[in-house]
Amino acid sequence: FMRPDRVVIGSRDPEAIAIVKDVYSPLLTAGVPFVVTDVESAELIKYASNGFLALKISFINEIAAMCERMGADVKDVARGMGLDKRISPHFLLPGPGFGGSCFPKDASGVVDVARKHGYTFEIMESVLKVNAIVKARMVDKVEAVCGGDVAGKRIAILGLAFKPETDDMREAPSRNLLRALWAAGAQVRAHDPAAMDEARRIFGER
Repeated sequence: FMRPDRVVIGSRDPEAIAIVKDVYSPLLTAGVPFVVTDVESAELIKYASNGFLALKISFINEIAAMCERMGADVKDVARGMGLDKRISPHFLLPGPGFGGSCFPKDASGVVDVARKHGYTFEIMESVLKVNAIVKARMVDKVEAVCGGDVAGKRIAILGLAFKPETDDMREAPSRNLLRALWAAGAQVRAHDPAAMDEARRIFGER
């Protein structure tokens, strides 16, 4: 919070802009860039930033699916991509899809804003579609490891929150996986260092 990449202020009111700049003056003094713009641009900066990061996650998950079919190592591919300074290694970590409070909401939000203005944001709509496919693919992978049927099997899930060191399970890929495994007759033993209380709030003692 105290070392952001930038501070974005959206307003057309010079007095409001001055007040917000004053509140954040320690960051301004520290050399943090300030982007002062209109409200619509500020909103889109947030949507576009989180949408682009969601795009990187979905992209590397698609590459992971290709690696499985080609016999390639997705970690090596991600490292080779990330060393290109134009791309960077951040958010090139394959996994069970993105979740949490920001990426799904903002990716859906920018798609909705586009539709309201008569535009189809094809890339972001594809990102949301890919993320849903990736979450479903995790279920298929577990079933494949178990010989095609998980009924009666006891399966461990380590990690329930959408990312480490938080109890936030909003849109977490684990939720989809848990429900699918239960529906298929599996017994689940799950653990998360931070999210057990939240998991019990959502799923009871299951």
